[in-house]
Amino acid sequence: MEWHVECEGVWKIFGPDEKLALKTIRDEALDKHATRHRLNHIVGVADVSLQIRRGELFCIMGLSGSGKSTLLRHINRLIEPSAGCIRVNGVDTATMDKKALSQLRSTSIGMVFQHMALWPHRTLLDNAAYGLEIRGIAKEKRRHLASEMLSMMKLEGWDNRYPDELSGGMQQRVGLARALASSPDILLMDEPFSALDPIIRRDLQTQFLELSNRMHKTTLFVTHDLEEAIRLGDRVAIMKDGELVQVGTPEDIVLNPVDDYVADFVRPMSKARFLRASEVMVPLAEATAQKRPQHSVPHDANLQEILEKIAKVREPICVANGDTVVGLIDPYTLLRAMSRAAAAV
Repeated sequence: MEWHVECEGVWKIFGPDEKLALKTIRDEALDKHATRHRLNHIVGVADVSLQIRRGELFCIMGLSGSGKSTLLRHINRLIEPSAGCIRVNGVDTATMDKKALSQLRSTSIGMVFQHMALWPHRTLLDNAAYGLEIRGIAKEKRRHLASEMLSMMKLEGWDNRYPDELSGGMQQRVGLARALASSPDILLMDEPFSALDPIIRRDLQTQFLELSNRMHKTTLFVTHDLEEAIRLGDRVAIMKDGELVQVGTPEDIVLNPVDDYVADFVRPMSKARFLRASEVMVPLAEATAQKRPQHSVPHDANLQEILEKIAKVREPICVANGDTVVGLIDPYTLLRAMSRAAAAV
């Protein structure tokens, strides 16, 4: 498998002597709180290793101070690690000189922040084209590319407007257009929607999902919102005190938390939304139906698909894995599964 981004044993210690502090932490197995009180140093990231697939939308979440934004900023070396290795396209970023690092930041990695800091004296077109301008792209070409990105972000006709004429959600779209204008392979997004109203935030999430499915960018998306991480992420990483606690699919995280911390995190999340037909059905060998139903759903159909099918046909349905029928679902089986999921919350 080709990993697009890799972190291996990454540490970040903030303080006057991070190397000595790290040695003491390792020798004495100090946690984040002991490090702060005994050594007067702060653990930002603690021995984190993870791999991101090409084209994956990978969410990093945790409470404030968990280390998620600090970890993100290691990818393009806005923060230098105290120890460990970060590889992009298989290349250790620590080996890059200033020119290579500048090239990485300007052409391969785009970054979107919570507050976009758009230039107030520049039009939206020139804001979106700023990264291309820094790279020395000719004015006509960079404006053409920036205009395409603004249109993609549903800002047609706004090219010559200024940031103070925009809502918060529209400013975030300009920031995303600016990041995408350089056609980066990797997007780093640090809580880009967290300052927005809930309805605007959900609209932007939907738009970003559509954009991500179309452009297939490798994306690391930092959030403190579990609902956002579950909705957006192909996989989700949960951090606490600088450490990586659990990495998995949204279903893994919600249905199989590794410890009490993750369990508390996901407790408000309905388990029913992650049910699949293969988990709801009565296996065919155990089913007592005399006549096999003529209607079916795939074995990985979600709860909504199952409900819609049963409501439409008004009779039990089969569960199929390819061409093979593997189970049956009737309304009572479905209700029992939903009841068990509700009791698990």
